[in-house]
Amino acid sequence: MYKLLLCWRYLLTRYLALACIISVMLGVATLIVVNSVMSGFSTKLRDRLHGLLSDVVIEANSLEGFSGPAEKMAKIRSVPYLNERIQAMSATMEVFAMLQFRYPNGERVTRMVKLIGIDPKSRDQVGGFKEHLVYQKKNAEASFAIPQDVKEKYENDHLRLIWKARAEQREVRDEEGRPPPEPTPLRVTVPCGVIVGNLLASYREKDPDDPAGNIITRYLLTKGQEVILTTVGGQKLAPVYDNFVVVDYFESEMSEYDSQYVFVPLDYLQRLRAMPDRVSSIQIKLKNYQDAKDVVETLKMLFPFEGLSMATWEQKQGPLLHAIAIEKGILNVLLFLIIGVAGFGILAIFTMIVAEKTRDIGILKALGASNWGVLKIFVTYGLLLGVVGAWLGTLLGVSLTNNINKVENFLSRLTGSHIFDPGVYYFNEIPTDIQVWMVVGVNLGAVGIAVLFSVLPALRAALLHPVRALRYE
Repeated sequence: MYKLLLCWRYLLTRYLALACIISVMLGVATLIVVNSVMSGFSTKLRDRLHGLLSDVVIEANSLEGFSGPAEKMAKIRSVPYLNERIQAMSATMEVFAMLQFRYPNGERVTRMVKLIGIDPKSRDQVGGFKEHLVYQKKNAEASFAIPQDVKEKYENDHLRLIWKARAEQREVRDEEGRPPPEPTPLRVTVPCGVIVGNLLASYREKDPDDPAGNIITRYLLTKGQEVILTTVGGQKLAPVYDNFVVVDYFESEMSEYDSQYVFVPLDYLQRLRAMPDRVSSIQIKLKNYQDAKDVVETLKMLFPFEGLSMATWEQKQGPLLHAIAIEKGILNVLLFLIIGVAGFGILAIFTMIVAEKTRDIGILKALGASNWGVLKIFVTYGLLLGVVGAWLGTLLGVSLTNNINKVENFLSRLTGSHIFDPGVYYFNEIPTDIQVWMVVGVNLGAVGIAVLFSVLPALRAALLHPVRALRYE
């Protein structure tokens, strides 16, 4: 009992102990905040990539893609092992293209994009598409149908052109004295709808009318505006193009995709490229992602010599995910050095305490305190410093993490510049993910370091001879 009383007294009366507690507290809080923010970024990135790529992807190794997607999906379903584990499948065609449109000032703009043909119904079943649309995310099903007012405008414009052509024909024939011509058939052509990446159609900037400097989105490519898509088609990959009308925007909150992806109906793209019944990939959603690797191996055996590659979404994005994991690990090691600095502080303070309390240690030993008892006093003291510092650090770290966006807004107003610029990261808020086991691990590591660095001074105190400790008294 006397050991705890002495430790508690030293904890309350020694101001140097407060420095150790603050060092441990700041180290633990920093690790919790940084890990939570990095985990938030990593989790959000994984969710976006997983949604865009689905669980398993079958891809062609050539620009022409592969034929017979319906037959291949039927063949996959015919295997009982695969049929039991697959929830949905969707065929897609992906090809590079050039997107042309005009800015509001009339200037023509050309962008390199990834043109993706999809079937909206089956793509919704696979997931990762409708929920990223700006206007249709709450609809029962995504659609490429153009708005009714835009459709009527195109119909009226085409009708005017047709009637104008008829009038010109009548005038020419009247001048030549020939009989009136047969009426030109009323064939009104309405362009197909297209869904473009949100960053292709807009840009983000600080609101000049907002003193807080919040970010707003300004659209240069508006809904209902006409665009031209040019790609390659046929066996000779000759240029093909057509007009489309913007019906929605794709916003995944990942700039790499939102600045490149353009979606059109799969059957329309197949006709445009003169490649009927050909696709570039089949996306597969599983009932349980734990079966992904086994499903990939089974698919490889099912299509051994067809020039197809099968992979899970993690295998396709392996380098990026591994890079994030490595960066997170290295950052944890570097930040843990902060707690290491606190450990050296504990070592220095305990060494001073042992030197100052040499007489007290000698009296304790003379009164019957054992070496183990003296050792436990200093080790327990280090344990208390670590526990208190880790507990306060956890409170501070969790509080900062839960209010990280408020803290960022306050610091931005204080410094006059955005610390977390949504225009760069394209997240409206800083994503966070507090993991319980991470918090527990950081606390155990901090307490362990505090105890470890208190062992050496504790051994020195425990090995003091009572007579030598009291010889000057």
